[in-house]
Amino acid sequence: MSRIRPGGWLLAVPMSLLALATIYPMVFTVNVAMKTRREYILDRFSLADAVRWENIATAWSSVGLGRYLVNSVVVVVASVVLLLLVGSMAGFALGQLRFRGSSALFLGCLAALFAPFQVIMVPLARIMADAGLVDTYPGLVLAYVAQFLPFTIFLMTSYYRTIPTEIIDAARIDGNSVYGVYRRIMLPLGAPALLSVGILNALFCWNDVLISLLLMPSAEHRTLMVGVTSLRGQYSADIPTFASGVLIAAIPVLVIYLFLQRQIADGVAAGSTKG
Repeated sequence: MSRIRPGGWLLAVPMSLLALATIYPMVFTVNVAMKTRREYILDRFSLADAVRWENIATAWSSVGLGRYLVNSVVVVVASVVLLLLVGSMAGFALGQLRFRGSSALFLGCLAALFAPFQVIMVPLARIMADAGLVDTYPGLVLAYVAQFLPFTIFLMTSYYRTIPTEIIDAARIDGNSVYGVYRRIMLPLGAPALLSVGILNALFCWNDVLISLLLMPSAEHRTLMVGVTSLRGQYSADIPTFASGVLIAAIPVLVIYLFLQRQIADGVAAGSTKG
């Protein structure tokens, strides 16, 4: 039987506490969602007497979470596709091609990472309004792409810089154009990083409230997280129903992470090593 060395406890104990702090909020939310309103008022920390689905059904139908779910899926998929396409092209150009101003462009992307959305919120809203893109899916998709593109370019550039330049030179000698190198060489080699960046961007877009609330004022076009926020206002005195809405919004994220956690870790590790 293997024994944990004394030094191992220095890592095991804080990691266990971190895991507990991460898991407990979800367990607490599930437990509250199964309670009646009376049970929650009497003792919010006790276990639910039975498994009840009424609160989830109420949260799903009362504010139209089903429609909001479809809106979120459409916007997130379109945003991630554009982010991966533009980010991988820019990462290839900045990571492997040498041209005048490439370093300045990369530094500009780094600088954009430190600009909070609140700084550009008012100018963005005015630009979108002047372009007629407020309360439209393309407008929200473009806003997500603009917000998360610097992060995508930074990670893809860092990853593509680890690929030996000899591979690019050999592909050019074989007659490939720059686009051919990107399509036949860089995209397949960058698949681990693209998967990781795609998942991270999907989570960013899925969990966003501020941008969607700013650019999607009508109830018909709301995303799921904004719908859950409105549920909080409508059921401020009915916490179990609100917890059910939070649970509905969290389930897709949990499913993605549980099935793709290894790919996320592998992609991030691949981009942090020289190859």
